Amino acid sequence: MTTPSETSLAALRAAFRGALLRPGEEGYDEARRVWNGAIDRRPALIARCAGADDVAVAVRFAREYDLLVSVRGGGHSIGGLSVCDDGLMIDLSLMKAIRVDPGAATASAAGGVLWGEFDRATQPFGLATTGGLISHTGIGGLTLGGGLGHLMRRYGLTVDNLLAVDLVTADGQQVHVDDESDSELMWGLRGGGGNFGVATRFEYRLHPVGPMVYGGPIFWPLEEMAEILGVVRDFMPSAPDDLGVTIGITAAPPAPFIPLERVGVPAMSLILVWAGDPKGGADAIAPLRRIGSPFTDAVRPVPYVAIQSMLDAGAPHGRHYYWKAHRLPELSDEVVAIFTERMTAATSPFAQITGWAVGGAVSRIPADSAAVGDRNPGFEMSLATAWMPNDPNPDRHKAWARDGWEALVPHAEGVYANFISDEGAAGVAYAYGGRLARLQALKARHDPDNVFRMNHNIMPATAPVAG
Repeated sequence: MTTPSETSLAALRAAFRGALLRPGEEGYDEARRVWNGAIDRRPALIARCAGADDVAVAVRFAREYDLLVSVRGGGHSIGGLSVCDDGLMIDLSLMKAIRVDPGAATASAAGGVLWGEFDRATQPFGLATTGGLISHTGIGGLTLGGGLGHLMRRYGLTVDNLLAVDLVTADGQQVHVDDESDSELMWGLRGGGGNFGVATRFEYRLHPVGPMVYGGPIFWPLEEMAEILGVVRDFMPSAPDDLGVTIGITAAPPAPFIPLERVGVPAMSLILVWAGDPKGGADAIAPLRRIGSPFTDAVRPVPYVAIQSMLDAGAPHGRHYYWKAHRLPELSDEVVAIFTERMTAATSPFAQITGWAVGGAVSRIPADSAAVGDRNPGFEMSLATAWMPNDPNPDRHKAWARDGWEALVPHAEGVYANFISDEGAAGVAYAYGGRLARLQALKARHDPDNVFRMNHNIMPATAPVAG
């Protein structure tokens, strides 16, 4: 790395429309903070980009001085990969343009848009696309990693609805990528993360959803977890595509629909979202409502934007977070026993085991259509924990997640790329499996020097790449 001179920094400022922040300058400390409060890194320079031209200028500057590059959209990476020490942080959070074409049922959105902002733009037209469950997550990281969400069983993953990407490449060029212009790169962008450039704009296919949907949470006592998950295991293979199911095993939140005596007590929950005609939702959900003795059933007609932001309060900025995750083909009795043991041994009131039921449209789309991982029916499950910044012994919380992860290894078959934690190259191989060699060849073609390596990094292939 070569330290840029004051003259070179002045030249950069002259060519840059956004804000350039250095340590000690106003706004620097706020700009370097990310969602996970456990991350405390100090870039040498933060480039708060006003548009794609700024991103291109920043990338070329980083190349000239061999600066480590990180890219921030929503800043939700569990490992804080959007902020680097001593390098250049390319901050897209000021880039908020959204354009909805209701006639074509498409939307384009800049790289700094959050999912809540995107949903608020599309919902006045009764349109949406698959997109996470925390509204302050950035569209960029979630999309490029694959994109789970409440709507995926009906409409596929986020990447299955990704039509085009505007990309700033490793040499600072701006390109528009779609299936016609570069089908192989588009394949890699559909799940390969931020390895191939800085995505400054996304174009998505939209679907008729909302503004009202039928959905919400059901809570049971934790001791009924085995029964609930046993029914879910047997029910989901034949469940209607319109039904999205999210699993939550955690302390009941202080919500108006939770009895006061249950608040803070570990519980079993399902969040159900019916993406079809609301009149059919009650019948489809009925088999799950009949299980056990729920103490809360808050499934009802609600705004889709409310469903999308319902869990925000449980994932505030600044809390310290850690997780480990697996893709599980089934919720066997052995798996459920591990879940039970882990919740009994939880070291933090914020510890939770959460996951998604995968299937429906996700599993019918050809596996080679995108770089994203396993599409077979199953469950994406994570052991996630959090603690307050003043916790005297955070290692015990990490050990809780790691021990559970290790116990689940014999029952697992991979991991969703956005759920990779601190596994490094082994995690990347675990996520991509047989697709990794193809991704490495693509990386060698588009970023042979591995400029974009502050991510779940795909190393460039070392062998010569044809074409």
